[in-house]
Amino acid sequence: MPTRTTKTAKRAVNATSAAPRKTGNTKPVKLLAGGNPQIAKGEGDAPVQTYIAAMPGWKREVGERLDALIVKSVPNVWKAVKWNSPFYGIEGQGWFVSFHVFAKYVKVAFFRGASLRPLPPGVSKQREVRYLDILEGDKVDEEQLAKWLKQAAKLPGWLP
Repeated sequence: MPTRTTKTAKRAVNATSAAPRKTGNTKPVKLLAGGNPQIAKGEGDAPVQTYIAAMPGWKREVGERLDALIVKSVPNVWKAVKWNSPFYGIEGQGWFVSFHVFAKYVKVAFFRGASLRPLPPGVSKQREVRYLDILEGDKVDEEQLAKWLKQAAKLPGWLP
């Protein structure tokens, strides 16, 4: 994932982030603050894929890689879009992970992350939640991420 360094390039990226994106649907997807796609909530793979397709720039590749790694690590995963974010869980057990687009990073939230070993690096105001922030150009340790996903899927999930 190349890093843009010039002010002109940053302005160009920011200018395109605010514009609605087409995702294969006939309606363009509105991008909210920080470039987060506004996707109607829904169950299953289709709304998650619509969300990922609408992620701006380098973040789309991160979303694609996260989704593929989650499916590979937890083959019976249950997917949905809620609160303009993809959620992954085990049906009847609850949600174990989600991610959300921000202006400069993608935030992966482990809902029972305080029980994972080693702990994901990002702390939360909520005692059980831990985060992993992925910035442009980051080399994600996919082996460790897969271990966290497998651990998280075995824990009781979050039920809203």
